[in-house]
This record gives sequence, structure tokens and C-alpha cells, in this order.
Amino acid sequence: MRKLNRSIIRNLVNLVPSGIICLVLVFALFSYIGSIMGVPQMLNTIMHTAHDLLLNTVFYLMGICVITGAIGRLFVEFGVVNLLEKLLRPLMRPVFNLPGVASLGAVMTFLSDNPAIISLAQDRRFSSFFKKYQYISLTNFGTAFGMGLLVIVFMASQGFYIEPVIGLIGSACGCVVSTRLMQRFVLKLRPSFLTEDVSTGEHTEMAQEDKGSKSVFIRTLNALLDGGRTGVDVGIAIIPGVLIISTLVMILTFGPSEQGYTGAAYEGVELLPWLAAKLDVVFRWLFGFNDPHLLAFPITALGAVGAALSLVPTFIASGWADGNAIAVFTAIGMCWSGYLSTHTAMLDSLGYRELTTKAILAHTIGGLAAAITAHLIYLLYTLVV
Repeated sequence: MRKLNRSIIRNLVNLVPSGIICLVLVFALFSYIGSIMGVPQMLNTIMHTAHDLLLNTVFYLMGICVITGAIGRLFVEFGVVNLLEKLLRPLMRPVFNLPGVASLGAVMTFLSDNPAIISLAQDRRFSSFFKKYQYISLTNFGTAFGMGLLVIVFMASQGFYIEPVIGLIGSACGCVVSTRLMQRFVLKLRPSFLTEDVSTGEHTEMAQEDKGSKSVFIRTLNALLDGGRTGVDVGIAIIPGVLIISTLVMILTFGPSEQGYTGAAYEGVELLPWLAAKLDVVFRWLFGFNDPHLLAFPITALGAVGAALSLVPTFIASGWADGNAIAVFTAIGMCWSGYLSTHTAMLDSLGYRELTTKAILAHTIGGLAAAITAHLIYLLYTLVV
């Protein structure tokens, strides 16, 4: 009994510092915002911003998710994914130092989201093609293309077409940096992984589902409905990120309205632009950003690319985002695509949780490389055109 009491006391003592730190940080943040905006106005702005994001951004993104999900499932059903996988196979080894079948993971995550690479990696027939250091780097490889179709379609819906393509190229370059850097990190910690296979399963082609008994119409209908249903799930999944992360980022990014602080949506204290202005030269040279407000996009993309996309219409309406910004947004949004919120779970499912910090570091560098590459390519494009 005495040991039990000691254990309870020890647990309480361990919890107290973290609880105090949490309370201090939350109180300090909202005290700072409330001291500038006023507490009633701050609370009203939070509610109005979250409500407007839900109605005008989340449902719009959900509509795109449903459409892209249906198209993606249709591509899977009728062999377009397999065709793309075969076309991309020759690039895998020389560019990413991965087996040719890894291209299937890139296509699947591009059409859906980051976790698609994990469900694929857990297939023994798929994983048998990889050495262990390559297998672990799939987390970085797949994440760099996560929700790619959604990001590109969204940017196109805002009236930009060549810029998302440039961003896709930048994201691919960032993926190379992230994947190969992760492989170096793994081999430095575990040199034996260079020659160790993931499994001893026979190298066979991925099994194909027997679809001969279904008509083309039924297969098309099932693919569209099943893909659309998946899109609804993705749309619902992005609601917390958009409402929580975007609301906080917007309050820290935007300033008061023309009438001052009224409690309306999208008012804020302009903290992030003030901080970004201190490093304005860095972001202007590296990313080509012409306004410090634009830094909010990559910061938000760290946690959720869907939430980051919700910032774009406001940036465009305010005149802050130009073609270069859209190209950089596409590159860094695709490459990062909320990796801080997915890397831990992804590596844990693969059984290598202890390598999470290395994966995050490699992908942070890869995302920055993607943004810089997109900026340079856009500058070259403007010179040519």
C-alpha cells in the first residue's frame, strides 16, 4: 500500500511541472492577444473566424476532396495507377535510390494522403523489394507527394495553372533531398541496414483483384462512389486542423479591420508578420516572398496542408500572393503536407519510432529545398516567358 501511495505521489509530482507550463503558455498567449484586441472582441473573432472557415473553406475543400477522391479511385480501378507506376519505375533507382515499385507509393499518396504509403508498405509483397534503410525512408518519400492532387486542383481553382506545375517540380526535388538525407541518417545509425532485407518474401508483382465478373458501368459507378466516400472522410479529417490551426494562425497574422477591433472574422494582432519582418531579407531571397504575411502558409503547412490552403484566398484577395508565392506554396505545401502531425504515427506503424526526429529533420530540410527550387524555377520561367 505504501508503494502504491509513493507511486501515485511520484506521478503527481511529474505531472505538475508540465501542467503549470501548459497553463502559463496558454494564459500568456491569450492574455497577449486579449490585451491588444480586447477579451470580448478576441472571443468573438475566434468564433466568427472558425465559423466562416467551416462554411466557406472546409466545405469547399471537402468538395474538392470528393471529386479528387473519385478520380483517384477511378484511376486505380482501370489501371491508370499501374500505368503511371510502370512509367515512373525507371526514375526510382537513379533519382531516389529506391526500388522501382516505390513509384506506386508516390502515385497513391499524390492521389490521396500521406498514410497511403504506410498501408502499401505493410504489404509483404511490396516491402520485400526494399532494404531496411530504403524501407524506413518511405515515410519521407510518400509524405512529399501527400494530397498533391488536392493542392494542385485547389491552386488551379484560384486561377493559377503553370505555377502549381512548377510547385510540383519543386516538391519532387525536395522529396529527393528528404529521402536521400533520411537514408544517410539511417545508415549512419544502423550501418547493417544497408544489406538487410525487410522480409524474405518472394519478389512477386502486386496482386490484381479479379474484376472480370463486373461490367464497366458497375466498376465505374463503384469506383466513383467509393472514392467520393473516401473524399468525405478526408474532408471531415481536415476540419480540426483548419478550424484550430488556421484560426490561431490568422489571428496571429492579420491586423484590425478599418473600424478597429470589432470581433469580426479575420481580425488579429499581426505578430507573425512582425516576426517575419525581422527576417524579411532571408525569406525574400530564399522564397521570393514580397510580404511577411505569406510566411503563415509554410508555418501552417507543418501541421496540416488543408489548413494552409485555407489561407490562400485571403492572401490573393489582399494582394499579397503572386505567381511566385503560389508556386512556392504548392511546393512546400505538397512536400511538407502536415508531416509534423503524421511522421510519428507513420514511423511507429513501421516499427521505427526512435527514428522520428531524424525523419522530421530530413523532411524539414527537404521542404525548404522544395520551396527554394520552386522559387528559382519560377524566376527562370519569368525570364523565358
